[in-house]
Amino acid sequence: MSKQDGSGRLVTSTPTADLSAHILHLDMDAFFASVELLDRPELRGQPVIVGHRGARSVVTAATYEARRYGVNSAMPMAVALRRCPHAVVLEPHYERYTAASSAVMRILGDVTPLVEPLSIDEAFLDVAGAVGLFGPPYAIGTALRARIRAETGLVASVGAASTKFVAKLASSRAKPDGLLVVPAADTLEFLHPQPVTALWGVGAASAQRLERLGLRTIGDVAEAPIDALTRALGPASAGHLHALAHGRDPRSVTPERSEKSIGHEVTFERDITDRATIDRELLRLADRVAERLRRGGWVTRTVSVKLRFGDFETITRSQTVAEPTDVAQRIATEARALYAASPVVGRGLRLIGVRAENLVPTGAVARGLWDDDEGWREAEGAIDALAEKFGRGAVQRASLLRDPSPRRGSVPNGGGD
Repeated sequence: MSKQDGSGRLVTSTPTADLSAHILHLDMDAFFASVELLDRPELRGQPVIVGHRGARSVVTAATYEARRYGVNSAMPMAVALRRCPHAVVLEPHYERYTAASSAVMRILGDVTPLVEPLSIDEAFLDVAGAVGLFGPPYAIGTALRARIRAETGLVASVGAASTKFVAKLASSRAKPDGLLVVPAADTLEFLHPQPVTALWGVGAASAQRLERLGLRTIGDVAEAPIDALTRALGPASAGHLHALAHGRDPRSVTPERSEKSIGHEVTFERDITDRATIDRELLRLADRVAERLRRGGWVTRTVSVKLRFGDFETITRSQTVAEPTDVAQRIATEARALYAASPVVGRGLRLIGVRAENLVPTGAVARGLWDDDEGWREAEGAIDALAEKFGRGAVQRASLLRDPSPRRGSVPNGGGD
């Protein structure tokens, strides 16, 4: 796979009429950083890091110019600035990323209904049924990238292949700002030189076990006896990796991806013990969770909290609510009760999180004659309407306006590549 700084880039430089590579993986390049640069065009071409400054902050995203200094997402900010001291640090704006993601996904949906979002900045598409209208996969990938750039100002890379696994690998090799088509007939030629770490499901521990067997490339894994792989990794992993190494991946593009949970968490710059501050943060996190529930058309049956203390001990507690809800005030009430019932007396909190679990579609729930949350539901619905018109943050709860708590924000999945 290509390095995060774009070295090792491989693209399809001439048009191809191949139809076998009908599965596309589209991945936005340095998504969070690129969105920020829309408002700061004078910083293009410079090393830019997105994240909060602070002793416990981590890098949310970095431009390719910063990555060439060894800066990567999830790296401690202090380490990143030691590696690239002249980088410009920009605060993240999560509502902008959500809006940009929605715009990109709408563009993909204009080509095919078979779009499977993987995160805020990437998706699979099956374009087999679209070639009659838009041409072969190469032409579709080229047109999508051009339209995304024209309508959003953002850059996407695309991989096209006959399987999801190879398409995702191809998009990573095409970064940044590239398109790579891997015809079905060329799958093994493309796959086998790749390192074992490129295999879906191979982490650091699995890679070490494979390397102890002398298996350093995907081609080595393909040629290895299945018995040797089984002894090293177990039967399930061995069979899975053996199939991928031979280019076999039966997964189809599935547009309907059921959300299993929605959550947000926050890490504090210093440990927090003040109950009022913690209650306020639980409400803030509940607001974010509830907004995403309503936007996605979900209600939650279970609310959970995550508590991480200064010594890094982490506990989670959950509670099933009486009625499924998408109301932030109800979620916050449950979260506060879970916190109060937890063994936290006298212990400083480094991190807290709120998560909605056991989700069901909003339309599948019938409201009772008496709705204890009706007033809050109407108020939060009004906030949603104003946010749609004026942007998230235009209207806030009074209790959250004056907030001195030293935090760094939570981030939706994705946005780093």
